[in-house]
Amino acid sequence: MRRCGAGALDWHAMSANRENTPEKTAGRIVGNLDPAIAARLKQDDDGLVAAVVQQFDTREVLMLGWMDEEALHRSLTTGRVTFWSRSRAEYWRKGDTSGHIQIVKGVSLDCDGDALLVLVDQIGAACHTGSATCFTGRDLGAVVGEKPEGEKA
Repeated sequence: MRRCGAGALDWHAMSANRENTPEKTAGRIVGNLDPAIAARLKQDDDGLVAAVVQQFDTREVLMLGWMDEEALHRSLTTGRVTFWSRSRAEYWRKGDTSGHIQIVKGVSLDCDGDALLVLVDQIGAACHTGSATCFTGRDLGAVVGEKPEGEKA
């Protein structure tokens, strides 16, 4: 059984200096991501992994994007976050048109391998609507639960 946080990898070192030549597949590039990292990813049927983006110092959740192996490779090796756009079927680096860039501060893979947590220093708005986060003003009014009596924090 695998535990969260077990077997942490040096993402930057493992993504650099690849011998494999990248291939293009339906507009996407494969072959740049270190095989040790790629082997840990559990991608969906489209080859994507959810990437939760969080402000590194406040821990505020900013947005959710999608990455394939190449987008993850670019994010790990360039210091800027790159996503795969499902609607446009192309890579996009956050902030290239808006100026609202995301500077990578850390990347973690969850214990199941099917989600990434990308810590960033967000410059400007994270949401394409101009909001600070993609979740601003979108509360669904859930009932707030309470911890049972006697439970410790």
